[in-house]
Amino acid sequence: MTIPALRLHALGEAALLCELPPPATLAHQQRIWALATEALQWRGVHEVLPGMNNLSLLFDPTQVDAAELEMQVLAAWPQLAASGVQGRRIEIPVAYGGEAGPDLAEVARHTGLSPAEVVRRHSGGDYVVYLLGFLPGFAFMGGLAPELATPRRAEPRVAVPARSVGIGGEQTGIYPLVSPGGWQLIGRTSLEMFDPGAAEPTLLRPGDHVRFVAESVEL
Repeated sequence: MTIPALRLHALGEAALLCELPPPATLAHQQRIWALATEALQWRGVHEVLPGMNNLSLLFDPTQVDAAELEMQVLAAWPQLAASGVQGRRIEIPVAYGGEAGPDLAEVARHTGLSPAEVVRRHSGGDYVVYLLGFLPGFAFMGGLAPELATPRRAEPRVAVPARSVGIGGEQTGIYPLVSPGGWQLIGRTSLEMFDPGAAEPTLLRPGDHVRFVAESVEL
């Protein structure tokens, strides 16, 4: 397998961005996770922040020189085995369409599929959580069927209801909190995605496999 080229960029004096070219794939993301695990063992690196197709290393410049850290990254990268994070399998019940999914018809129009077929294909996918970001507990997932890809709304909503399930470009995700957002909303789950008072505040973690279950459908 060809190892993708890694690009390095300084983020100020105490952070290094390690970035892969698009597209984002599960294989690429697994290598990012492997680099994160490796880098945490290095002198001076005190935090790792996996992103979509990238990894930020936060380090103490009094303990490790930036140039030395870059050399460590470039030396380690070709030797890494893709990290198969042992994620859990989690089912997310979804009420599709109607008030819970006001953009289901728009996704159907854009894709040329019927609303029922959009639901069938969306709920038939096996999704992998690549990372959490944007909001606490917001999971960016890979695995959306290419034919369901739909551009974000031209005018984002000021307040997307919490637990809304949406499609944004080639990804699907769930809004854990009320927030502005431009993804196409196709349903809503009854599960809380973020509970700051819980021992594990976020329901989903990187590496988890997610399946959406159609609890109800309103076309």
